[in-house]
Amino acid sequence: MASELEPEVQAIDRSLLECSAEEIAGKWLQATDLTREVYQHLAHYVPKIYCRGPNPFPQKEDMLAQHVLLGPMEWYLCGEDPAFGFPKLEQANKPSHLCGRVFKVGEPTYSCRDCAVDPTCVLCMECFLGSIHRDHRYRMTTSGGGGFCDCGDTEAWKEGPYCQKHELNTSEIEEEEDPLVHLSEDVIARTYNIFAIMFRYAVEILTWEKESELPADLEIIEKRDTYYCMLFNDEVHTYEQVIYTLQKAVNCTQKEAIGFATTVDRDGRRSVRYGDFQYCEQAKSVIVRNTSRQTKPLKVQVMHSSIVAHQNFGLKLLSWLGSIIGYSDGLRRILCQVGLQEGPDGENSSLVDRLMLNDSKLWKGARSVYHQLFMSSLLMDLKYKKLFAVRFAKNYERLQSDYVTDDHDREFSIADLSVQIFTVPSLARMLITEENLMTIIIKTFMDHLRHRDAQGRFQFERYTALQAFKFRRVQSLILDLKYVLISKPTEWSDDLREKFLEGFDAFLELLKCMQGMDPITRQVGQHIEMEPEWEAAFTLQMKLTHVISMMQDWCALDEKVLIEAYKKCLAVLMQCHGGFTDGEQPITLSICGHSVETIRYCVSQEKVSIHLPVSRLLAGLHVLLSKSEVAYKFPELLPLSELSPPMLIEHPLRCLVLCAQVHAGMWRRNGFSLVNQIYYYHNVKCRREMFDKDIIMLQTGVSMMDPNHFLMIMLSRFELYQIFSTPDYGKRFSSEITHKDVVQQNNTLIEEMLYLIIMLVGERFSPGVGQVNATDEIKREIIHQLSIKPMAHSELVKSLPEDENKETGMESVIEAVAHFKKPGLTGRGMYELKPECAKEFNLYFYHFSRAEQSKAEEAQRKLKRQNREDTALPPPVLPPFCPLFASLVNILQSDVMLCIMRTVLQWAVEHNGYAWSESMLQRVLHLIGMALQEEKQHLDNVTEEHVVTFTFTQKISKPGEAPNNSPSILAMLETLQSAPYLDVHKDMIRWILKTFNAIKKIRESSSTSPVAETEGTIMEESSRDKDKAERKRKAEIARLRREKIMAQMSEMQRHFIDENKELFQQTLELDASTSAVLDNSPMVSDTALTALGPAQTQVPEQRQFVTCILCQEEQEVKVESKAMVLAAFVQRSTVLSKNRSKFIQDPEKYDPLFMHPDLSCGTHTGSCGHIMHAHCWQRYFDSVQAKEQRRQQRLRLHTSYDVENGEFLCPLCECLSNTVIPLLLPPRNIFNRYHFFKEFRKYG
Repeated sequence: MASELEPEVQAIDRSLLECSAEEIAGKWLQATDLTREVYQHLAHYVPKIYCRGPNPFPQKEDMLAQHVLLGPMEWYLCGEDPAFGFPKLEQANKPSHLCGRVFKVGEPTYSCRDCAVDPTCVLCMECFLGSIHRDHRYRMTTSGGGGFCDCGDTEAWKEGPYCQKHELNTSEIEEEEDPLVHLSEDVIARTYNIFAIMFRYAVEILTWEKESELPADLEIIEKRDTYYCMLFNDEVHTYEQVIYTLQKAVNCTQKEAIGFATTVDRDGRRSVRYGDFQYCEQAKSVIVRNTSRQTKPLKVQVMHSSIVAHQNFGLKLLSWLGSIIGYSDGLRRILCQVGLQEGPDGENSSLVDRLMLNDSKLWKGARSVYHQLFMSSLLMDLKYKKLFAVRFAKNYERLQSDYVTDDHDREFSIADLSVQIFTVPSLARMLITEENLMTIIIKTFMDHLRHRDAQGRFQFERYTALQAFKFRRVQSLILDLKYVLISKPTEWSDDLREKFLEGFDAFLELLKCMQGMDPITRQVGQHIEMEPEWEAAFTLQMKLTHVISMMQDWCALDEKVLIEAYKKCLAVLMQCHGGFTDGEQPITLSICGHSVETIRYCVSQEKVSIHLPVSRLLAGLHVLLSKSEVAYKFPELLPLSELSPPMLIEHPLRCLVLCAQVHAGMWRRNGFSLVNQIYYYHNVKCRREMFDKDIIMLQTGVSMMDPNHFLMIMLSRFELYQIFSTPDYGKRFSSEITHKDVVQQNNTLIEEMLYLIIMLVGERFSPGVGQVNATDEIKREIIHQLSIKPMAHSELVKSLPEDENKETGMESVIEAVAHFKKPGLTGRGMYELKPECAKEFNLYFYHFSRAEQSKAEEAQRKLKRQNREDTALPPPVLPPFCPLFASLVNILQSDVMLCIMRTVLQWAVEHNGYAWSESMLQRVLHLIGMALQEEKQHLDNVTEEHVVTFTFTQKISKPGEAPNNSPSILAMLETLQSAPYLDVHKDMIRWILKTFNAIKKIRESSSTSPVAETEGTIMEESSRDKDKAERKRKAEIARLRREKIMAQMSEMQRHFIDENKELFQQTLELDASTSAVLDNSPMVSDTALTALGPAQTQVPEQRQFVTCILCQEEQEVKVESKAMVLAAFVQRSTVLSKNRSKFIQDPEKYDPLFMHPDLSCGTHTGSCGHIMHAHCWQRYFDSVQAKEQRRQQRLRLHTSYDVENGEFLCPLCECLSNTVIPLLLPPRNIFNRYHFFKEFRKYG
């Protein structure tokens, strides 16, 4: 068919080339109905230029379109030859101070980390290299296409908004100057006319939905019967599916099908068949049939060639408009006026509105073209950018709904322009106040998440594939909310306050739907059958993390807003949990004479949720009340008296108990979904608005209630109340051997509870909780990360939380806490912690994982050993709490806390009678240390008129109450100091006793005793004297026992010497001669030594220290030390063989260690010399074997060693090995020790 058309096409080409653009433009200038004239011209010529055959000829079509269609428009616009007219316009125009370069896909972009208002503010390479930002900290990325350069936008940069090129254009610019003043009235009128007609034509034809007929204005009489089978792109079908379908449908080769598929993916559509209607319809039916089996079919339309021709020219026209307005800002202003002018149909009838609302119906290529036109026109004109922003906001809900139901990527949707509008601070404020944008975004988001449970919470269980797809797309709305909030207001108007709080209300409704979502119940009996859906809820939480933080930042900037937001948040929380006691049985708890009423609630039996965003937002706002001092300035405006501390702490406490129980292994049957939730709850991406805020909420609750009551409620929730409230409950419990698992679980829960108390008292580095600033918080994070090990920059950044601008704040403080160790020839540069910062190390830092805590403890103890210090890791000196949280420290000296401490220490003293753990004791010692540090600080900072109410040292000196009459905490610590089974904690106990004595001295030396004298103090003194006498008596008994043992040993030694007088005489003589030789030279002459025999001489032993390559532990090589081995390889060798033809007849009976030299081969053992502990090597070798067994046979790669034959690689140098050799002392040393001990045993 194409060959038949050739002569006709050539004839058409000749007639088209004879057209005169000047004559046509002249005719248009004389016309009374310009629209009709232009439309007739287009109706006649467009089908003759475009879509003349099965394959497009873009270069030829563009050349003819320029000559016949665009040329007359340019002549008409300029009123003269455009070759002269456009340069004149350009010369008269004052060049824009905005760059506006639209980025292509993959083009480099630069953002200044110091000066950019937010990370979306970027520069093109040319502007960046000519700006001051090249010398700042900057971030380089590659563009996904669609954005533009922000050079010249004063709202995008804190400093240096212009590069050298665009700075030249700023001196002459007058604010709000109308660019039309540079154009003559004739040019303005003609431009307005032609732009109005052509823009309307392009919009009309691109949004035209009929497939066989054109708009009435463009229909022609001699219509050809030629059609295209047009295939459209979607994001559902794969390349392979499309290629296979096309081969079947249009009978093409694979190469042609690949070409079609590539064009469809790039441009959004492509004609795959050209001919009459029936011929194209046949191909359409095959494509639809082949692609509709599993998913919706590929979109295919049979379109008349004239419609395709006009649509192709419509795209060309939009590109032409984009290039024309580049000559003059006046032309750009006219195009903006034309685009935003309301049509006859009222609202949403402007050309811009029509294009936006039809965005999802257009193909990819058409979208890209008109998006670029919007960026180069509406977004480059500051006046019309505001008007466009208003139109965008009014249509926001509809645009987002279209995007969610569409399947194209976001960069091809008009919704993606939100980043260009919402990140401009002035526009964002204007849209919040005038269009209530915050509320619109949040409500639009919530409208798409309609799947709720009976309580109105989001429910992601049993999501269909379509719902999951919609959920992924609807997350982009959260990004829009982030853009709106990313720039904080410096001044607040009443309108902004009102609309922000309205948006805050909507946001609370969203969080209310998340509060308590995805509740879980502990599985008992059998394992959970199907892992529940948990990822959607956490994805939502992760996406909202920065938005929640930014909401708090906005509230912090205005006192009125903060007070109102706090009230609203508290009201919503009370709605969520107003009836949190409903259906729960009330109980009364009593310990140490204190009672509290609460509810019976077992985390291990009831439903519990990890999602509590309303509680956590209230915790964040409560801290802001303290930080901004609003709580002290306007207490009458705050509902602090309405707060119910038990209600505030209940759900965060349940969440933390859940984590403790998971760690104790009580939720194993709930599968990996719960393990993953707990991981993300503590993860650096989520913890700021999850775990951290739960700790703050508990701190808030404790600061407002009796600490004894809080501790009893906590014991109840941890299900440990019985253990600590009933005397000897622990002894009875541990005696029942059947409950070993339960004992282990309880031990872990006690450890976790003590850890939680440490966190509540010790975590005061959030500004508002403690008297610190944000810099102190980051410093502390870095100190604790570097306490684990030295880290590279990238590793350190990953371990720190990022703010909404992707900044961690590390660079501002790193030099104060760390040295940078430059890399050698290979490797990376590392940050190492400064020695003076080690004193700030807290073993129970709340962001440590268990593995990190263990590594940090080992690293810090090793450092102390190297510095020849004791290995105690005492709690660091902490900053004081803010006044709102000041009462929190009383938890350390509360009666219930002292009871818990006393109970655990009692277990440790009578260590055989109770189930307890060293970790439990270590935590109690840490808490005692924290209390002592606190008291010492109180005494150091006390003034004369104040009385120190923190009297921990006095309380731990008192013995226990009747009927137990247990010794005081201090007495038990002194007993534990000499306990042989607690060697590792001796240094810590010594530090505690030393600190106690120091505090005692401070109190004694204080001339005006800050503690009021009472009868209780006198009783305390008498009890202390009794304690002292008791300790003295015990010490005397211990001294007599030691002396008796030493006397026995001395007698045994004397008896042994009498039996071996001759041997000892020789030894003494030799010692004298040896010392004489050693005085003169460092070497001992070999002739002076006896080599063999029972009377061999004692040789001075050289101490040998080696380091295990696996655990890095250094130890001395001694008989009593752990066994050390060297990696080795044993193999057959013929090197020393004299007769290689001789073989062993029965090799099983032959000893390989004593071989005759005339055998064909012997045994060779070689070693790389790397030393390990025997148990470390065994563990390593077992893991190598287990790893090999786990790998599927078909996936096994060829390795250089055979695990089945016992081969492995040295862990350090990867040298091939198949055995290990024990590292032994010299034989004489072993013999001497063995002989001595044998004799000692004989006489002992």
